[in-house]
Amino acid sequence: MNIQQNISLKKYNTFGISVNAKRFISIDSVYQLQQLLKIEKDIFLISGGSNMLLTKDIENLVVHIDIKGISIDRENENEVFITVNAGENWHEFVLWCVENNFGGIENLSLIPGNVGTCPIQNIGAYGVEVKDTITKVEALQIETGKLVSFASDECNFGYRNSIFKKEVKGEYIITSVSFKLTKINHQLNTSYGAIDVELASKKIKNPTLKDVSDAVIAIRKSKLPDPKEIGNSGSFFKNPVVSKAQFLKIQEEHPNIPSYVVSDEEVKIPAGWLIEQAGFKGKRFGNYGVHEKQALVLVNYGNASGLEIYQLAEKIQETIFHKFGVALEIEVNIIQ
Repeated sequence: MNIQQNISLKKYNTFGISVNAKRFISIDSVYQLQQLLKIEKDIFLISGGSNMLLTKDIENLVVHIDIKGISIDRENENEVFITVNAGENWHEFVLWCVENNFGGIENLSLIPGNVGTCPIQNIGAYGVEVKDTITKVEALQIETGKLVSFASDECNFGYRNSIFKKEVKGEYIITSVSFKLTKINHQLNTSYGAIDVELASKKIKNPTLKDVSDAVIAIRKSKLPDPKEIGNSGSFFKNPVVSKAQFLKIQEEHPNIPSYVVSDEEVKIPAGWLIEQAGFKGKRFGNYGVHEKQALVLVNYGNASGLEIYQLAEKIQETIFHKFGVALEIEVNIIQ
């Protein structure tokens, strides 16, 4: 095994934070990973690097998961069952599905990161969550090196959450994810966000999977910075869910506050709106700041440190709580 010394992780995280790995290895097979786990337990995992903020150099062995491969397990007239290895790029997998007329994840186009990390925070966008298509997650138990299979209902999926993010965090390495997608009678979800508006602007009345995917890509590109151009990790905060009573209290002072009903007792408020009202949208602090088009996105304009960005996030949290009484929860994994 080729363990390298003092490797920069700048190209391995979408924030483009320049920290070093004291030791680094790239893994491209489950067998290789199992062999590594026989001699190394104290490891730091990195895949697409899309949902993390690195604030310091990494002392323990950094393991880059680069296991590739897509296979169709079985299919019938209506559905197809696919297993995708953890190192596959998520957006490229979505495009592959669209090209093959496999439906269910087209609304999740252009989300950064790799397939192996999609179940951890149950990625979602435009009214769709990945949990709705996942049938199984396979992972290696770090302590034993054994391959364990988690059925979808064993993953404890929630809003930007799963068993891998909480109950068994740090105990498993996801090696593949299996999906059930549609081949006919696709249930297109175009009512969330601006998808319908985008389709209407192109005079599309009966959209295909590709039409929906293209619309999502266009919307995301218009609002979100490309990590290859400006370092970022997409949405930095979760949209907070508050009690109906608390929402009505905020609404008294802010009648135009947007919201989404979660239940009879709970309401979801867009975090981006709260941040914008607090005056942070477009604010720049030297090499870092809040994106000018989307207040949910914190950005690295050049050589910012992870600690600087984290301190900005804390300042935003403090301001929002003081102004609205709402506790913003960070979605990105902070490595301290």
